[in-house]
Amino acid sequence: MITKNVLLDITDIKKAKEILDVNARKTPLVKSFYLTSKTGGEIYLKLENMQLTGSFKFRGAFNKISQLTNEEKERGVIACSAGNHAQGVALSSHLLGIKSKIVMPTSAPQAKVDA
Repeated sequence: MITKNVLLDITDIKKAKEILDVNARKTPLVKSFYLTSKTGGEIYLKLENMQLTGSFKFRGAFNKISQLTNEEKERGVIACSAGNHAQGVALSSHLLGIKSKIVMPTSAPQAKVDA
């Protein structure tokens, strides 16, 4: 399925939140005292490195794949990525019982290929 450029509205955001509240790890938001002191504004960091795959990419992949039609789910998904997106798609499709194919460049780090 090719997605057309569409503006998000609050309904899309609320739906994603409902899906991810159950399926994604809740990661902490912490104040960066160093960045706050350097910028003069309060800077907080969302620790998505603590997410299931070590990256925020799982959130987008799971949200999208979970909303595929039954026909699309039956066909499976394919992703091309050298790393974090590949991990997000692979884990999401595994959790949802959907077949997936991940295509990675030969230059992809071995640690990402192994994951």
